[in-house]
Amino acid sequence: MAEQNYSVERDLKEAQVMVDNLVPYVYEDELYLQLGGSMPSLTLGALLLRLRRLRGFRHKMTGAQSEQFKQLEAQHEAIRTEWQTNYTKKLLREVDSRLNNLSAYFKECEDDPRLCANAYLPEALRRTIVQDIVDEVPGAELAQAGLDTKCQKVDARLRRYVRPSEFVWDAMLKAAYPEKPYWWLYNRPPQPDDNDDEE
Repeated sequence: MAEQNYSVERDLKEAQVMVDNLVPYVYEDELYLQLGGSMPSLTLGALLLRLRRLRGFRHKMTGAQSEQFKQLEAQHEAIRTEWQTNYTKKLLREVDSRLNNLSAYFKECEDDPRLCANAYLPEALRRTIVQDIVDEVPGAELAQAGLDTKCQKVDARLRRYVRPSEFVWDAMLKAAYPEKPYWWLYNRPPQPDDNDDEE
């Protein structure tokens, strides 16, 4: 996972490709758009995740990178403004989809604690993307869609399976993700052997 070995250059490259493909993605029905090669799927949440991180690492960018980032942020903002209704609807759909996927993960945790522990990092990323979307969508719209309550329920379930741990991603990202509100990045499910050692 990219979060295990973070690179500003990679985030910038992926964000650029995502922004370049926002139209027609933003008004089409597809939620997870395959971009080909080793690129992650385009979703608005995946883009917001990268843009927020890159804002926090502006001081680490070269002059050329900083200029590229400035331009892609402006491009993103122009598209978001033009397609605001579609953009917000798609964000709400993505939150719902990602929370449903997290709920499916809890079934794995019940059935196989070892798999639960080994499959945690993609779920931590999923929950982080949900947070980046929640931070962008007006609270009233989240509440109207019932997604604020759904998120609280998912978090309550997730807390049942995790225990405090070291930060789960590259230490470089720690400054971008404080423990509040990103508590799940400072927790992880224990390996079954860990429980055996405690007994």
